[in-house]
Amino acid sequence: MHTQRMAVSVSVLALLTLAACGTEPGSGSGGDGGDTVQSDVPVTGVAWSVDSLTVDGKKTEAPEGSRLEFDPKGRAKAGFGCNHISADAQVKGDRITFGKPVSTQMACDEATEKAEKAALAAMDGEVTAKLSGEKLTLTTEGGDTFALSEEKPAALAGTRWAVTTLLSGETATSVPADLPKDRVPHLTFGEDGTVHGNSGCNSFHGKAEVKGSTITFGPPAGTRKMCPEAEMETERAVLAALDGPATHTIKGSTLTVTSKDGKGIGATATPASAEGTQEHG
Repeated sequence: MHTQRMAVSVSVLALLTLAACGTEPGSGSGGDGGDTVQSDVPVTGVAWSVDSLTVDGKKTEAPEGSRLEFDPKGRAKAGFGCNHISADAQVKGDRITFGKPVSTQMACDEATEKAEKAALAAMDGEVTAKLSGEKLTLTTEGGDTFALSEEKPAALAGTRWAVTTLLSGETATSVPADLPKDRVPHLTFGEDGTVHGNSGCNSFHGKAEVKGSTITFGPPAGTRKMCPEAEMETERAVLAALDGPATHTIKGSTLTVTSKDGKGIGATATPASAEGTQEHG
């Protein structure tokens, strides 16, 4: 009986020793070829700016503002300034496996369409991810590559945010691309708890108290012009998001503001001098 207890004790000790060895971090420098746990490349939750795409050996600079993001729910979202592209994306080690991508179907300029076509081809199947500092390279099995850079979060206050997307629950709609340049909706938050900008037709200003991730908007004041219906529709959607308490997140140069009823906007940081600064009208 005593011998049997010793045998069991030795077996348990051996198992604990093996388990402890298995939790040691791997050096990745070779070894005896045994099984090791490979950590996923940390791409999730980071805002990636797309620098360029190389397809069939031809390198194309991505349009300014091009982005790719992997969310914690296993979904990748890309945008090149026109359509929204999304696909399932499973990260395992240094491999990312995309499901069939889907895209909105708006007409875009030639450079943007070229970039979107390359992205749709790359975001379909498996790619290898290589991270070097703040640079990420995605390489398809055919040798095509995406060159990306990590975006640092822009500051909420003092940044001019151009509204690009209108949100309603789970639905995202792009702001019409043919809006007059001086009526593209935008907003700027002040350090003093204010906000001003243009909602798509009229300029506005009001209170915007920021506490953590919550922004509480006061009733806006501004001009009261009438514009064509497309612009008025955009304005109504923008103002619906800037009503009362709302939640905001910033990833890289992208701001998302969502009100308690699910209405929201997506906006991109732009140079403060863009489209003039006469928002108070």
